[in-house]
Amino acid sequence: MAYAKTLFTRNFLEYASYVIKDRAIPDLDDGLKPVQRRILHSLLEIDDGKFHKVANVVGHCMKYHPHGDQSIFSALVVLANKDLFIDKQGNFGNILTGDEASAARYIECRIDPIAREILYRPELTEYVDSYDGRNREPVSFPAKVPLALVLGAEGIAVGMSTRILPHNFVEVVRAVQAQLRGDEWELYPDFPGGGFVDVSGYADGQGKVLVRARLDTSDEKRIVIREIPFGTTTDGLMTSIENAARRGKVKIAGISDFTTENVEIEVKLPRGVYTQDVVDALYAFTDCEQSISTNLLVIKGDKPVSLTVHEVVEYHAERLVALLRAELKHEREALTDRLHMRTLERIFVEERIYKVIEEQRTQEGVTGAVLNGFVPFRKELIRDVTPEDVERLLKIPIRRISLYDIERARKEVEEIKARLGEIKKHLTNIVKYAIAFLEGVIEGRREQWERRTTIQSFQKVDVREAATRNLVLRYDRDNGYLGHALDEGKELANVSSYDRLLVIDGRAIYRVINAPEKLFVGKGLFFAGLADKEELVKLVFTLVYRDKEGNSYLKRFRIEGFILEKEYSLVPENAKPMVLTTNETAVVRLKYKKKPRMQKLEEDFPVADYLVKSARAGGVRLSTKELSGVRLMSGKGK
Repeated sequence: MAYAKTLFTRNFLEYASYVIKDRAIPDLDDGLKPVQRRILHSLLEIDDGKFHKVANVVGHCMKYHPHGDQSIFSALVVLANKDLFIDKQGNFGNILTGDEASAARYIECRIDPIAREILYRPELTEYVDSYDGRNREPVSFPAKVPLALVLGAEGIAVGMSTRILPHNFVEVVRAVQAQLRGDEWELYPDFPGGGFVDVSGYADGQGKVLVRARLDTSDEKRIVIREIPFGTTTDGLMTSIENAARRGKVKIAGISDFTTENVEIEVKLPRGVYTQDVVDALYAFTDCEQSISTNLLVIKGDKPVSLTVHEVVEYHAERLVALLRAELKHEREALTDRLHMRTLERIFVEERIYKVIEEQRTQEGVTGAVLNGFVPFRKELIRDVTPEDVERLLKIPIRRISLYDIERARKEVEEIKARLGEIKKHLTNIVKYAIAFLEGVIEGRREQWERRTTIQSFQKVDVREAATRNLVLRYDRDNGYLGHALDEGKELANVSSYDRLLVIDGRAIYRVINAPEKLFVGKGLFFAGLADKEELVKLVFTLVYRDKEGNSYLKRFRIEGFILEKEYSLVPENAKPMVLTTNETAVVRLKYKKKPRMQKLEEDFPVADYLVKSARAGGVRLSTKELSGVRLMSGKGK
């Protein structure tokens, strides 16, 4: 038993770690999930400037991804539709309408040049064996932009989930530049479908946003939806409108979809209904408005970590500087080695050092002769000549030696020295160089990455406020039923199915409930009305009751707090409620049973003379005499 428990615990932890790290949560360094990284790695490997069949790309990626072709294909389509790293050709579906992509054998794609610019640096990339050990794949790409914010991500793992909203590429780059300069900056989501977003609750990537469709209300008899909220499709949006119309929440005469490249959903209104009457209902009861919660969870250093947008940008600003410094140093080393070899080649040819090898009979003699030939020119060399350098010189073809262009070689050397001077300057001013690099990335691409979503402040529409109160609430005293589905009874108010009611029954027990179709509340109902909190605070109730000893009490109170459907008693146990009113000018008249030597058979008590307390407080004793009746005088009670 202990072994089974240990085995289960170990296997579960391994599975949970695998799902978190290798499937669901993106990496902070390059903003990619493993399948996305493997797709881009495959596209970079097979890139020849031409389009490739997606089926071939998927097949190549299966060398790295052990989960089958369908998972690769669907991930490739999603990544391609983000319009950043993959050029696509053919039908990749439509993120606006929800239409699916054509089969992998019919569509083509290739890597976009920007991927090589900001993502691809094999010399700085850490590689590991693929799942079968036959190939090598990157642990993460050395990305120069915080792609987790640009691409966005959504994933569910064991015990955790991530929801990162996409941001505008240019705005993200500007934020990194501002961070490098030490300036203040703000960054908010931008969605491919456009629409409106209220970011007041965004909380730097750890809160929520409200998103809305863009409605064209220029015609008072029709509404045209031009842009849709993030996370919806035109089909889903139309379905939500049709469902709301069937439930009577939105009044429409018809709905048509004319979407092609741009969204165009036409909502026609019935006679007597105008656009201003319908807009709030569309936001309240359909997918035209949605609330999206965010959770910026990423893998950082092999562990899942919750970060803010500012923390991500700060991390990538430091990472960009480190990557560019490493790139420059790597280039400097390569150029220095190249300059050394060009200098060796020039001396080797110009001074005819190659002639000394003609008299040698062994490899050691040849190498030694060449090394000795460079001794007089030591001051011209960048470093000492090694046997490896000699091997490279000896591999120069005779044809190349005979056609050696001295001027061309000198020009190449000067170019190398000039570039080495630039690298030295960039390393000295690395932050300035990083800012200029980012400027070069977005240069010429601003129109491609213009902001699509308008940032606007708006309040979420309350469904109870937007609902039409077209239902009649009735109370049938004869059978004790309350509801808006009753055909008979006293009309109390007009309500909607989203309204809440305060009900005080004949036992002086109150509760707040959703407006019922038909509910038994008893034949002695005291009160039933809308439970609007702002209105309830203004409403003062007066209740007269009698305790088990026969004493009469008056209680004035407000109902300020409640839990939906929970019952609260207004009187002590075994007490009998007599009358209840909301009229603050009322007078309670107690009538006493006639007894010997009793002179006063009636007594009046103005309710305004008593203090208003909480609903839990006890009442004020009015009389200890036995009652024959209670009557409310002056004004009308509810």
